[in-house]
Amino acid sequence: MATISSLGIGSGLDLNGLLDQLNAAERKKLEPIKIQQKSHQAKISAYGKLQSALTKLQEAAAKLNDSKFFQNVSSNVTGSGVKAAAKSDAPPGRYSVNVTQLATAQSIAAGGVESRTSQLGGGTVSLTLGSGAPIDIAIAPGKSSLEDVRKAINDSKSGVTATIVNDGSGSPHRLVITSNKTGTEAAVTATFSGGLEEHLGTTLETVVEAKNASLSVNGIAITSQTNRVEGAIQGVTLDLEEVTAEGSSNTVVVERNTLAIREAVSGFVKAYNELRSTTSELTRFNADTGAAGELLGDSALRTVESRLRGVLSGGVGEGQFRMLSDIGITLQRDGTLKLDEEKMSEIVANDPQALSAFFAGENKAGGLAGKLNETLDQVLRDRGLLDNAKRGLESRITGLKDRHERMERSIEQTIQRYRVQFGQLDAMVASMNQVSDYLFQQFDIMNAQLGRKR
Repeated sequence: MATISSLGIGSGLDLNGLLDQLNAAERKKLEPIKIQQKSHQAKISAYGKLQSALTKLQEAAAKLNDSKFFQNVSSNVTGSGVKAAAKSDAPPGRYSVNVTQLATAQSIAAGGVESRTSQLGGGTVSLTLGSGAPIDIAIAPGKSSLEDVRKAINDSKSGVTATIVNDGSGSPHRLVITSNKTGTEAAVTATFSGGLEEHLGTTLETVVEAKNASLSVNGIAITSQTNRVEGAIQGVTLDLEEVTAEGSSNTVVVERNTLAIREAVSGFVKAYNELRSTTSELTRFNADTGAAGELLGDSALRTVESRLRGVLSGGVGEGQFRMLSDIGITLQRDGTLKLDEEKMSEIVANDPQALSAFFAGENKAGGLAGKLNETLDQVLRDRGLLDNAKRGLESRITGLKDRHERMERSIEQTIQRYRVQFGQLDAMVASMNQVSDYLFQQFDIMNAQLGRKR
């Protein structure tokens, strides 16, 4: 039997076309798997959108889950020369702050020498800060230039900084030693011995005197070693920058930061409404087109919505405010929240502690924000509600991938079997055609012979 190298050549039948049709028909078995994979991927993406919206709500609730936040104050300064920063324990008030003297750091200068690099001879530099013990710095004869002395002082970390200044005279190079801190308690003195004393002198000239800052707060005189004054006003740090000019004054006003609280409550309402918008999109259904959201009827989403409704409608157990409606936040028919900003402004101004108790409670989980955060944490954490739902879908996708690969191999085997069978059919038909042709030839010969005999 002749060997058939290409289907249909022997038989004249379109076996390749038929094989392609059978292959296409077999591969349609893969479509349901692909549809399921696409559906699961779409759900995972939808869970990502839901998780993002829930995370924003959790972040908004976290701002309200801190009692110190409701004590937040701000400070404003009228006038120049003073800056103020208020902490949460600063009582609201108005303070007149006048600066009569800024704190300065002591600077002393040695006698001048002609060269910065010439050796001055060995000796000792003795430094004293305020009433502290002297610090002696030994200077070797071979490393006793003015630059060497400066380096040795700075390397000693003695609380001073040494520099070299050129005053333009015949012996212009002068060693200047400055205390690293302001105030009289950090005043610096220095003496030299040995060869250093001969060149630099015994007593150093005071070029900048150590001074304490002097100021008054509401007429009360205050002295400070530094220009940063803490404690003069409870919970307020004052930074003094310049002496108050005669005839002018600085006024520091400390007041509760009501704007930050109102914005935080408004942000909470906005985050919840954005979550509602996201869930509505994910569960939409168009009756005309049949188009549906990726999480329509999803049990995980229904559980999330149910838990959130339970927290928001349950309120808190005690306190002046117990329900959201008590603070001007009402639930609308479409499931969103609406904030009565006028009522909220009044509460923030007059009852911030009661508002703090409602949202933050006595502990992190006691107020409404704490309860909401605990619920959201159960949903968002690793191995939480959403994570488990996504893991389940990912496991199904893996299973579908394996099933797809197995079916791919099965289809390839089926088509290969068809190809072999078609090859056998092609060869058989080709053989039958050859026999047919032979018989027709024999018949033609017989007919020709009979015709001659006649």
